[in-house]
Amino acid sequence: MKIKQLLVQPSFFVTVLLLYFLLVWMVGKEHVADQNTAFAPIINTTSQCQTKALENKEQLIIYAPSQQVVGSLLNALCHDPVVAKQYGKVLGFWGYRTADSIEFIGKGIADLTLAKHNIMSAFKVASTYNYQPVVGFPNYKAYFISAREKPRISKQYFLGKRIALLDYPTSRSGHILPKQTFKDLGLSLANLKITYASSHRELRELLANGEVDLIASFWQEHDAQLFSKNYITQISDNIIGTRWYLKMEHENTDLVCAIQTHLMTLSKQQISPYFNHVQPYWQCATDRAIFVGEQSGAE
Repeated sequence: MKIKQLLVQPSFFVTVLLLYFLLVWMVGKEHVADQNTAFAPIINTTSQCQTKALENKEQLIIYAPSQQVVGSLLNALCHDPVVAKQYGKVLGFWGYRTADSIEFIGKGIADLTLAKHNIMSAFKVASTYNYQPVVGFPNYKAYFISAREKPRISKQYFLGKRIALLDYPTSRSGHILPKQTFKDLGLSLANLKITYASSHRELRELLANGEVDLIASFWQEHDAQLFSKNYITQISDNIIGTRWYLKMEHENTDLVCAIQTHLMTLSKQQISPYFNHVQPYWQCATDRAIFVGEQSGAE
């Protein structure tokens, strides 16, 4: 009888349960201690190059969402005499995931990075790591774009429509703003027919091929070759353009001016009308460099 009374006591079961978990933890700890756990890196190095300073162990780290851009800039910086005076190697990384941005920008790993203004603001990296803008691309607006009619911002309009968005959670025009519009209208994403594309170019291909009814993106003048400007509906005011940022822990004006020169050259080589219009934020002279920021009248 005493044994039965003991078994029904809550404290008895709690004690047995705690002893069981303690035993499992000790066995697991013993097992893990005997293994060398290796975690794969979040992102792989795209490439690296050596400067003329063969003995210098310092590394200049670049991060951007484009392998092509990183590769072109990498080669230019490795042959730059200013870079060679400060670094022995230049490393290039690229990635499209939000996790990659958190790793390289949020933790201050990247010395030079191409990033959206909202990402830099969210991480507060300007005050934490003193990231300073070097050059910037034009501001833009976000639109819903259709091939056959002018999109309407209403709950009934979007129901049943085949919609393509960008599969890039940090994109304002292709992801954040359209989803915010749906939320404001009281629309659940589960009730919408959404297709995700890997790039703004793919969004346009889906619309041009009739695979979707409308897309969310920015508008460029050459888009008029495929679509009618009468069939776009604005969903945002000016969005601050993407910028190149340099981590300036020191007043390293020689480096920022050298990098700005290469970024300006790289921009002129781009086919896209958006990316070949870049604005310098530094006024560089032989004996000094002054940060002038975004000039009035810029788009």
